Amino acid sequence: MIIRLRLLLFLLALSAIAIPPSYQPDFQNIAVQSGITDVFPNGGTTTKQYIIETTGSGISFIDYDNDGLLDLFVLSGEGGTNRMYHNEGKGRFRDVTDALGLRSSGWAQGVCAGDYDNDGFTDLFVTYWGANHLYRNKAGQAFEDVTARAGLTQSRTRYNTGCAFTDIDGDGYLDLFVANYLRFDPATTPKPGANPYCYYRGIPVNCGPKGLPFDRNILYRSNGDGTFTDISDQSGIARPEGHYSLGVLTGDFNEDGLPDIYVACDQTPSLLYINKGKGKFEEEALLRGVAFDGNGKAMSGMGVDAADYAGDGHASIFRTNFSDEFETLYRNRGEGNFDDVTLDAGLGHNTRYVGWGAGFFDFNNDGWKDLLLVNGHAFPEVDRLKIDIHYKDRAILYENEKNAKLRDISEQAGPAFREKHSSRGAAFGDFDNDGSVEIAVNNQNEPPSLLKQAVNPPGHWVLLKLVGTRSNRSAIGAKVKLTANSHTQYSEIRSGGSYLSQNDLRLHFGLGTATTIERIEIVWPSGTKQELKDQGSNQILTVREPSQTTAPSRPLRRRAAHFDSQPAPAH
Repeated sequence: MIIRLRLLLFLLALSAIAIPPSYQPDFQNIAVQSGITDVFPNGGTTTKQYIIETTGSGISFIDYDNDGLLDLFVLSGEGGTNRMYHNEGKGRFRDVTDALGLRSSGWAQGVCAGDYDNDGFTDLFVTYWGANHLYRNKAGQAFEDVTARAGLTQSRTRYNTGCAFTDIDGDGYLDLFVANYLRFDPATTPKPGANPYCYYRGIPVNCGPKGLPFDRNILYRSNGDGTFTDISDQSGIARPEGHYSLGVLTGDFNEDGLPDIYVACDQTPSLLYINKGKGKFEEEALLRGVAFDGNGKAMSGMGVDAADYAGDGHASIFRTNFSDEFETLYRNRGEGNFDDVTLDAGLGHNTRYVGWGAGFFDFNNDGWKDLLLVNGHAFPEVDRLKIDIHYKDRAILYENEKNAKLRDISEQAGPAFREKHSSRGAAFGDFDNDGSVEIAVNNQNEPPSLLKQAVNPPGHWVLLKLVGTRSNRSAIGAKVKLTANSHTQYSEIRSGGSYLSQNDLRLHFGLGTATTIERIEIVWPSGTKQELKDQGSNQILTVREPSQTTAPSRPLRRRAAHFDSQPAPAH
């Protein structure tokens, strides 16, 4: 009897050991020890005269030199410069801005990345209030401003914001979408307190967006030779009027095989451009349930992302908004028809924040997408009110509860979630290739934040790097279905997103306890379908699109007057 009792106690103890406790993340801001200490100015710190000071700037993870490590590109407002930090490994970054020819000036807004010339190196497009810039990556050694040669010079000053490379017709060449916020001229814009649109809770603040003139969004189609043609009018992109456009998100939302474009709009209905093929788009946000919130109200949309958070095979859309508004989660019922499920999903209590950058990612590698957003009020003057709404605020982390609900665990997620900043852009990527996703955040008038977990999460993982051959080299628009331990996940490679920012172009999947991936199914932008079976976990898996030849099927048709004579490397 005693022996049996001891055996029972032993088995109970063994069972307790075998069941791990619930994983608690411990995120820390490691920016300073990583060498990222530069301050990025963005207007006033205690008051802002103009709206251009409020919208802030994006941030990007990009492996510009193909060494397998993500570098960091940070945008700046007037008075500073955009900066590229090279990833030196072992958690350290080095400023290489001048060496790469990227020193700049002006009000930089958004950034998106993609290999637009299919030469094997990722290029950068940066939007501005003023003149945009297309930086061609020269074999990882330097960046060349080719804006004029590429046909992307604008005829007037524009308030360009979010952007994304996307192949609208699957021809293997990346096209370019650029959102425009409004028409802004400091010489004619009213000063704080000048009219009813220049107050917040009785305090004079910068004017807008309401009361300021609207502008139109832009679509540039690639000519396949490194140049672009503005097709905004004939495509239907320029048709909608009366929208203040900010964050841009691409994806095949109606699941017909063509990339669509969602635009988060400020204080006006958001936009969903549905790709009808042959270079034509129709705006259908109202029809599909993503123009307003569930009460029919236009929200102050800023940041945006999409993921299959519910595990039902459809890409749902999340959008950040202003204080005194709910965040917005639109669940995709299939074929691009959405319902506002914000309250049902558990996102109804954080209404005192102004949200900006946001992203779905799997922080604990359990195979379910969690959600992070960063915050900071538009008006520094709000601190004078001495209320629970602040100019600087903390980020928010929601854990996926695997039942189409999300739970705020910010207070238990580590010291990084106790820091307060006026944050704008946020980018997601695994900069040290350890299987855990980090978050880079662009803070107004401060150094950026770099959020990393102190201990790696318990789940297994895989990073997929896709290389197009018949498709665009960056594989932007490729859709992946991954099955491990009979649990299926879906993802898509995107340029742009979050708030005016660029995430890692590789796809990260948490695998939970699975050590083997049963099946990876890829639909490439060209329409090619590919399947891999029985792949291992905890690795970076590079997958090349099947091709009949080893040479690029769609090499850039170079023009001597436009580009140097370096040959593009074979796919």
